[in-house]
Amino acid sequence: MNRYPRNMTGYGQNPPDAAWPNGAKIAVSLVLNYEEGGENNVLHGDTGSEAFLSDIAGAAPWPGKRHWNMESLYDYGARAGFWRLHRLFTSRNIPVTIYGVATALARNPEQVAAMKSAGWEIASHGLKWVEHRDMPKDEERAAIAEAVRLHTEVVGTRPRGWYTGRCSENTVRLVAEEGGFDWISDTYDDDLPYWIEVGDRDQLIIPYTLEANDMRFATAPGYIEGQQFFQYLKDSFDVLYAEGAAGAAKMFSIGLHCRLIGRPGKIAGLMRFLDYAATHDGVWFPRRMDIAAHWAAQHPHQRRTRPSQMDEASFTAKFGGVFEHSPWIASRAHALELGPAHDSATGLHNALARMFRSASATERLGVLTAHPDLAGKLAAAKRLTAESTAEQASAALDALTDPERAEFEQLNTAYVAKHGFPFIIAVRDNTKASILSAFKARLNNDTATEFATACAQVERIAELRLKDMLP
Repeated sequence: MNRYPRNMTGYGQNPPDAAWPNGAKIAVSLVLNYEEGGENNVLHGDTGSEAFLSDIAGAAPWPGKRHWNMESLYDYGARAGFWRLHRLFTSRNIPVTIYGVATALARNPEQVAAMKSAGWEIASHGLKWVEHRDMPKDEERAAIAEAVRLHTEVVGTRPRGWYTGRCSENTVRLVAEEGGFDWISDTYDDDLPYWIEVGDRDQLIIPYTLEANDMRFATAPGYIEGQQFFQYLKDSFDVLYAEGAAGAAKMFSIGLHCRLIGRPGKIAGLMRFLDYAATHDGVWFPRRMDIAAHWAAQHPHQRRTRPSQMDEASFTAKFGGVFEHSPWIASRAHALELGPAHDSATGLHNALARMFRSASATERLGVLTAHPDLAGKLAAAKRLTAESTAEQASAALDALTDPERAEFEQLNTAYVAKHGFPFIIAVRDNTKASILSAFKARLNNDTATEFATACAQVERIAELRLKDMLP
């Protein structure tokens, strides 16, 4: 099947009510990445030094050599930055989630003890803080397993959350297949958690951020002073808080790194933001494990049959009657590049309508002539499809008086004689009176105009039918 895997629909126009605890208007998730000691380094068996996310502008790897300046910048994060952040968060009783690189945690036992003592969540940030882009699938799977093993050995409990960061196209699926993670954060595509299906596993995704993130102190364009970081956090908070006050509560992730935000001039911006957030009611500072537990309880995943995942026979059997007696439309639509965007009524309608619109005039005429007369002989003989029967009943066309029935029969006969196909209208959009009025008016149109009008009404009928079948 020709399928497009990306999901650019998400929750669409109607995201769920997050229903955060105690009616919170916003959930602010503070994430502290702990990578110091897990970065590229020949001491760690790597081919060269680290070059990513430091205060060295334009850094490049040193093949086969230690980069003393780079190492010392990372060391600052462990030696000073971490403890400055630890004092900040513990003094305010704000819990955080650690993204802990397993090898970094193993090399920093005092910091791990402090994380545990503070009640922080220690999630996995992979085995090493390295690029996974070109890593073979089996090698990455093995690295995930080793990260879990080492993390468990160092921390005392296995990680229940995961974020790789420098991930491959396989990362999320491989981590989900590992089977032991309550949440994964290797996406940046929403303001709310959501579920994905990986085989038999329903996996919760808690999206992360690369923009409300102190990494922008080390990238261009980026922040050059704490005040800029504060302003961006404040602006993001204000928009999300207002949405929450209006009944659409969201999640606000903030990404931090010990060696970056741990510097005095940078942490000042974070302090200002925490002071600002403290002036608002209804602000929840959860760990990501708390978000995951809440979402699983309040918004458990419910599996359903998805059109884009159906085989052709099942798809055609299910949707072949959406366009009256024209299963060929569904059959052709199944061959399109379907994906998550087509698993809703609106999305699937677009795919089916495309096949109807691209069909020949003769084929489209066949769809029109497949429709029954309104309140005609087939209705009287109860030989309509179930869909047509319900639609005609919705406008009381199944309960006409004898004079009304005679008028419909007269109009039907005159319309077919002039245009060569039945009068078609989306009955569920109308009343008996408005149908009669449209019937009389459209009888006077030329056939080309009526053909276009009838085709548009066929599409509308299909749309309404799909909305009875899909969300």
